[in-house]
Amino acid sequence: MKRFYLLLGGAALVGALALWVAARGDGTSRAANVVGTPGGDGFAGFTLGSDSALLEVVEYSDFECPFCARFAAVQMPTIRTQLIETGRVRWRFRDYPLPGHRFSRYAAHAAQCGGEQGRFWQMHDQLFFNHGWAQTGRDPTGQFRDLARDAGLDVPQYDACMESGRFAGRIEASRLEGERLGVHGTPTFFVAGRLYSGGSTSDQFKHLADSLASRGK
Repeated sequence: MKRFYLLLGGAALVGALALWVAARGDGTSRAANVVGTPGGDGFAGFTLGSDSALLEVVEYSDFECPFCARFAAVQMPTIRTQLIETGRVRWRFRDYPLPGHRFSRYAAHAAQCGGEQGRFWQMHDQLFFNHGWAQTGRDPTGQFRDLARDAGLDVPQYDACMESGRFAGRIEASRLEGERLGVHGTPTFFVAGRLYSGGSTSDQFKHLADSLASRGK
């Protein structure tokens, strides 16, 4: 087993630990979860939509979660078309890796490395739309590299980002934020700053946006 002690944040921040499990017989490294202390960089999540939208939805999600994948693949495309691209809703994505998911943090880190190249949402879609990696229980390192390539990432830059583990603290900070707000499972949504207990279909989010627009008239 190889252990890499990672420096997270600025010079004043404590380094975090990223675990990498040693090579398999075929010479491919097998990655375990990337674990870190909160990064403290103040990052508030990746967003879609206009800053002037009347409604903001914050989603706490886990890339290994099958319910999150179903939401991303089935509901989110319509939400993007009907609500986000029309300027009615701003969407914010926050990481909430669940403890029982072995590669959840590693997948979140892959998405963050996509974000480093300005392609978070492309990597987000690749991880969720090609969710077979989460069902096998096998090391997804090679699959993630393929998904990064399909998402349009510079793969050597992606590799360096993954090896560094530099976003581990940011992911942990997001998880702790969700925990403080009462998140217990994924996906969990906050609408206009409040925990949303309704359904999560595109029609239900459209109804929320319509109701808010009506009250604003």
